[in-house]
Amino acid sequence: MDGDGRRLTRGVRASRWGAWLGWGAAVVLPLGFLAVFFAWPVVSLVLQGFFTDTPAGRVLDLSGFADVLSQPRTWRIVGQTLAQAVTGTLLSVLLGLPGAYVLYRCRFPGRTLVRGLVTVPFVLPSVVVGVAFRALFAPGGVLGWAGLEESFAGIVLALVFFNYAVVVRTVGGMWERLDPRAEQAARALGATPWRAFRTVTLPALGPAIASAAAVVFLFCATAFGVVLVLGGLRYGTIETEIWIRTTQFLDLRSAAVLSVLQLVVVAGALLVSSRARARRERALHLTSDRVSAHRLRLRAGADLLPALVTLVVVAGLLVLPMAGLVTRSLRTGDGAWSLANYAALGTTGGRNALTVTVWEALGNSLRTAAWAAAIAVVVGGLVALVVSRRPRRAGLRRAVGVLDAAFMLPLGVSAVTVGFGFLITLDRPLGLDVDLRTSGALVPIAQAVVAIPLVVRTMLPVLRAIDPRLREAAATLGAAPGRVLRSVDGPLGARSLGLAIGFAFAVSLGEFGATSFLARPETATLPVVIFRLIGRPGAENYGMALAASVVLAVLTATVMMVAERLRGDRPGGEF
Repeated sequence: MDGDGRRLTRGVRASRWGAWLGWGAAVVLPLGFLAVFFAWPVVSLVLQGFFTDTPAGRVLDLSGFADVLSQPRTWRIVGQTLAQAVTGTLLSVLLGLPGAYVLYRCRFPGRTLVRGLVTVPFVLPSVVVGVAFRALFAPGGVLGWAGLEESFAGIVLALVFFNYAVVVRTVGGMWERLDPRAEQAARALGATPWRAFRTVTLPALGPAIASAAAVVFLFCATAFGVVLVLGGLRYGTIETEIWIRTTQFLDLRSAAVLSVLQLVVVAGALLVSSRARARRERALHLTSDRVSAHRLRLRAGADLLPALVTLVVVAGLLVLPMAGLVTRSLRTGDGAWSLANYAALGTTGGRNALTVTVWEALGNSLRTAAWAAAIAVVVGGLVALVVSRRPRRAGLRRAVGVLDAAFMLPLGVSAVTVGFGFLITLDRPLGLDVDLRTSGALVPIAQAVVAIPLVVRTMLPVLRAIDPRLREAAATLGAAPGRVLRSVDGPLGARSLGLAIGFAFAVSLGEFGATSFLARPETATLPVVIFRLIGRPGAENYGMALAASVVLAVLTATVMMVAERLRGDRPGGEF
């Protein structure tokens, strides 16, 4: 072999080693982040309930399982959790399918605006939504006559409010890419519109519907703020029970057992979601971008029913609670119309209820959310890049599936568990001479842990939809692995980057569970301040809480509108 051949061989080997090192780093860095800032705190807190202190030291004691599982209250809580999750999932799917069709299969003026509006409830702080629905259901509220205050139906409606967007975006993202010619052929053969939908379109949408239903079930089963505010003492769930036993009774053993029960439910939902999502992604490759780009104008006759259902849901279920919140924020304690509640946002509330003003808390939220979004996009982007690959070896394919499932776990674990776990584990992490609990870094890290799964779910479909032949062609022409990533994956993956950043930023703005444990009084975020104002007596504080909630809702709506605009009409993104 001559000198040129040897140099070429060495170059190929170096390129291969560089590729292996790059992919190794893309796996190790996210796994390290997940291990330190999620697995370690959660496992440490859970283990607190499985050991007892004796003169001989700490010993394993599993009697807590028998104690908790023998209590009728435990099974009542489990039953309520499953009932609320199943009912909320069914309603979200039934109401979301018409919305997916109208917003992703039809064209009409203002469609992008409505898409952004539909997504906003998903990123609103749960405590704010709970207060908005409680004001709606109160005796003096718009729906006070319905008797929904502290009721099972009221909680389910609030859960549908949150999760309607999950079904619309997940199912709609696939529906807009379905080849319409199969349904057109069925219609040409004499099938009615309903039969063509039932026999052709609905089976094709099956994987997307199953994936959306599994994710909605997961969110409903782990709902916290909404159930805490609307359920009172009567309609608790596993999530609220963990919070009560941890914060009010310091009963870590019982909370640990309940956390295990919750993880079993979460694991089942994640398994169903993963399998359904894999089927969905295989189906997406059977479509043509040119054909799937075909959309119908909204037709007055054939599309009347789905359009009416979508209009009623958007106006009655999504807009009405927020409109009620805005209206209440413009009323003073004596019922007069005024901007006094907004003017008071520059103060610390009645009887100095707060340490910082609402505007200072808003600044804290924006800074924290910016750091959290940056962390979530970097970590989540690396995970999406790795998981988007389809290795030929069965073992590597299973490893990719495990990695994907691992980064969905933060969605199903109690935020209370994560926040409390941070406090007991991260005083001197990995032997470092720094107490992260007082550094201010834990809040954006905790928010990033919550946002990473949404970043992965947003970017992954776009990266997986890239034709592998594009990468193979670039490599055949001599492009190094790094250049293939820059020239093929980079430009195409950038389609979902704006939406991923928007989701991460908006979710971080509204995160409350873990932040309520970690935020110091002088660095309190806006959701924490709103919760504190709600808990303080006095009409002034309550009015400030309503006004601050409107400010936060407008901010998150603006972020999601901009993110939706950056995404445009290009396919990609899911929950």
